[in-house]
Parts: sequence; structure tokens; C-alpha cells
Amino acid sequence: MTCRLPGSTSDGSRQAFAMGTGLLAMGVLHFVRPAGFDSIIPDEIPLPKRILTLASGVAELAVGTGLMVPKTRRAASLAAIALFIAVFPANINTVRVVKDKQLAIKMIAVARLPFQIPLITTAWRTFKRSA
Repeated sequence: MTCRLPGSTSDGSRQAFAMGTGLLAMGVLHFVRPAGFDSIIPDEIPLPKRILTLASGVAELAVGTGLMVPKTRRAASLAAIALFIAVFPANINTVRVVKDKQLAIKMIAVARLPFQIPLITTAWRTFKRSA
């Protein structure tokens, strides 16, 4: 017996499209409102924050597009996993950046950390289902 999530498809296309849409939206935000992304990049990374923000925006646009195209979905699924792992330090740093903010903002920063796990596992399942 297998457990299927609501709205899931045997080939992972619906999940890939949903993840791709989210990545495209976030990629666009990197260019529309880059300052917010600049602020969460750890100071310990010795590269200009704006360049990293724009590069991660390009990566999100590329991976998001790749997830939506059946011929590139398999490779894009692996790229999505790499992207989610690569941006995790910024997500952790967000907790540090908001330490002096309101409790609700701190709670959101902490609560979003575990969401990397379903993103990565969904990308992995999409990889396995893509032919």
C-alpha cells in the first residue's frame, strides 16, 4: 500500500509544476525586492550580497522553469535539491537577523526552517518519478 498526497500524480508533474511556480515567484522577487534577500545572507560568506541575491534569483528562475518542462524535469529536480540545500544557511541566518524583532517575526523565521525537508523530499520524489 502506498501513501499518496492529495493532488499528487504518478509522474510527479503536478508537484513539479507547483514547486516550479513557487521557485519562479521567488526568483522574480530576488530582482524586484533584493534588499530583503541581501539582509539574510550570512556576513561570513565573503562575496557581495547583491551578487549572491541575484545569482540565487537566476538559479530559482532556471530551476523553476526546468521543473515545468518534462524533458528537463529530472535534472531540475536534482538542481532543486541542491538549491534548497545551498540557500539553507541564509534561512538559518534569518533567525539570527530577526533576533531583535517582534516575537511573531522570530517565530515565522524559526517555523520556516523545517519546510526545507518537504521541499527536498518532494524534489527527490519528482526526480524518481520523472523518466
